[in-house]
Amino acid sequence: MTAIHLNNIRKSFGTFDVIKGVDLEISPSEFMVFVGPSGCGKSTLLRLIAGLEDITAGTLAFDDKVVNSLTPSQRGIAMVFQSYALYPHMTVFDNMAFGLKLAKGGTDEIRRRVNEAAEMLQITAYLDRLPKQLSGGQRQRVAIGRAIVRDPKVFLFDEPLSNLDAALRVQTRLEIAKLHAKMHETTMIYVTHDQVEAMTLADRICVLRDGIVEQVGTPLELYEKPQSVFVAGFIGSPKMNFLTEKHADTYRAHTLGVRPEHLEIRPKDGAWNGKLILSENLGSETYLYIDIGAKDPLVVRQDGTASQQPGELLYISPINDNVHRFDQSGRPAASN
Repeated sequence: MTAIHLNNIRKSFGTFDVIKGVDLEISPSEFMVFVGPSGCGKSTLLRLIAGLEDITAGTLAFDDKVVNSLTPSQRGIAMVFQSYALYPHMTVFDNMAFGLKLAKGGTDEIRRRVNEAAEMLQITAYLDRLPKQLSGGQRQRVAIGRAIVRDPKVFLFDEPLSNLDAALRVQTRLEIAKLHAKMHETTMIYVTHDQVEAMTLADRICVLRDGIVEQVGTPLELYEKPQSVFVAGFIGSPKMNFLTEKHADTYRAHTLGVRPEHLEIRPKDGAWNGKLILSENLGSETYLYIDIGAKDPLVVRQDGTASQQPGELLYISPINDNVHRFDQSGRPAASN
């Protein structure tokens, strides 16, 4: 099991600073997920850990060993890329065995490791096929299997599901969750822009913004106790409602945040009222978009189907224990 220590890590490309001083401790066997919008530096940070990019400043250590100057092959890592990166002329078996053959592994040992990984990922039936004969989800499992056979200390995933359709994303996400349970001594770091993947896979999430760490915590900590408007808006789907001016003043906040599921429709006398613009019925739940005179429509989640019709006047109140108050800097407002 390997702990990873990032101490004031910085990365610049010429005069452009991409990573601006990241301090982070990743525990042995932890599943850490990096999330953030495009361009926030999450993939660059992963590549610095992998050794695919040089660190401009700061110290990266695996356990107590500084690895700044070590090549990827010397770090004991394995990486799964978004693009699969399979050799098209090789069978699945040969793709998975390629790294072991380069390391001069024995024939019996290579076959044992490949077969074990294939069984774990349920791709044994495809070992004699070429990549072009596989679906996208099967190719991604081959790419994961190629990494598994190396028995890495650290497993790195760079947006591995982004090329898959919605159904395959869910299926492959389950495979990765099961993989984490089976490889319980391997530290895993996973990069995604999809906060649903982050919430369902992570032991802890590191939210990045513009090359710095906004917040680190368990999925529930980030969901229930966001430490900035940015984190509050990024974690959760649909995202948190944000209200300002007169709608926030009553709650002694510059910005009031409340999630769609923490709003309730009242028969009358709600904290706010407005006309229903749109009702999205998804079967198991319905999202109501209500114009209360704020910058954006208020989104309210209701279980099951909703009977309200567009144009209807609705009264809405937040569940007070679940409102989030932020000051002018976008940080939690001090309690009075």
